[in-house]
Amino acid sequence: MRAVLRRTKIVATLGPATESDAAIDSLIKAGVDVVRLNFSHGKPDEHRARAEKIRRIGLENNRHLAILADLQGPKIRLEKFKNGKVNLALGNKFCLNAECPDGEGDSEQIGITYKQLPQDVKNEDILVLDDGRIVLQVDSVEGPRIHCTVQVGGELSDNKGINLKGGGLTAEVLTDKDRADLKTAALIDADYLAVSFPRNAADMIQARKLLDAEGSSAGLIAKIERAEALDNLEEIIEHSAGIMIARGDLGVEIGDAKLPAVQKEIIKKARDLNCVTITATQMMESMRDSPIPTRAEVFDVANAVLDGTDAVMLSAETATGAYPSETVRSMSDICLNAEQHSRAIKSRHRIDDTFMRVDEAIAMAAMYTANHLNVRAIATLTESGSTALWMSRISSGIPIFALSRHQSTNRKVNLYRGVFPVYFPTVHTNHAEANQEAVELMLKQGTIADGDLVIITKGDLMGTGGGTNAMKIVEVGNMPSFLA
Repeated sequence: MRAVLRRTKIVATLGPATESDAAIDSLIKAGVDVVRLNFSHGKPDEHRARAEKIRRIGLENNRHLAILADLQGPKIRLEKFKNGKVNLALGNKFCLNAECPDGEGDSEQIGITYKQLPQDVKNEDILVLDDGRIVLQVDSVEGPRIHCTVQVGGELSDNKGINLKGGGLTAEVLTDKDRADLKTAALIDADYLAVSFPRNAADMIQARKLLDAEGSSAGLIAKIERAEALDNLEEIIEHSAGIMIARGDLGVEIGDAKLPAVQKEIIKKARDLNCVTITATQMMESMRDSPIPTRAEVFDVANAVLDGTDAVMLSAETATGAYPSETVRSMSDICLNAEQHSRAIKSRHRIDDTFMRVDEAIAMAAMYTANHLNVRAIATLTESGSTALWMSRISSGIPIFALSRHQSTNRKVNLYRGVFPVYFPTVHTNHAEANQEAVELMLKQGTIADGDLVIITKGDLMGTGGGTNAMKIVEVGNMPSFLA
């Protein structure tokens, strides 16, 4: 009996808990598809060593793991207190002072890393600290000092994050550190680069130009964390390979209660525009300390799958948690079960669209045929992975195998929902031989069997990117009559 393939991909963050060879091997065996390197921590040489290790162990497991390099972005945080923390009571007065020295904070004031903050806020603005645990209302701004009243009090400690509710901070998206880290990402040949806190298309265009200058073809992932990014969502998507719904900072800026509806809207918009989506932040948070998830976390992951996300992401759960491989395995089980629901395998997406490209039309025709015929698998012979991406936008229970001679393509498509990369090193001018070799390779892997119907797409000029213009249906074990 053939195993059911999980279509939703899992992104896991590497960290102190998962840096050893054995830990990475365990993550891969548990089901990780994409490994995230958090550039908020670590030096260039450390990231290079991690990337080499990930690729080596991935290939030992016959897996084409993608690497996602995640830039830190502008660091808008408190500086340090004299005693490490203070307690703020409801109604207390408290000052954020851009001129207060680091390490000199007390119960009356604290320094801030983002010195322009006093220019970005005005009276009655709401500042949210430490992911919403502390809330301040701005009373007045005097030069470098922001005078506030505590609306939600509690313990406040060093280096906590600051958000402006409703958005509007003007901090540059790509800091000097980010520009240096971008060069490191290009050097390690990262498959994706996540840009933190983009506000508009211009931020993504700038990152693309910098990547191009370094000779990198990494796909850009826009992390939707700012309220104003939602106003510019379509233009951001058009200049990105993927969107990450970073629910921590976004929830702080727009309010957590709005997140579920916004998540669904982002995923739908991204799918409509042929863009990949990653749903992130606290998906399995309790498993940092527990071997099993809460039921709320099970529902959260399952709902993201039903929303149509390409991938679900783990952060601290695998970076510093006590049960990293168990967390991946639990997440995989949840995804597999959610994918059995009819919403996850049936779609009228783009059924009435007119297509402007032949290769895109072939991709849509293949998916329509697969969903209305008893097809076991789809094999797309691809150079860039574009055909596989278009196919993956259509909900289906039928696996899409992307056969490519390019390892970079194999890694990149491993983020696409329902797409499974297969290394296919040869380029045939004889289409019958290409079909035969593709089917034999899939037979050898055990993904198809005699009697199965398989859809194959490819281009007349094989080896040319963007040239997919043909679709063929073959019956495994009875191919000669189809190959004329």
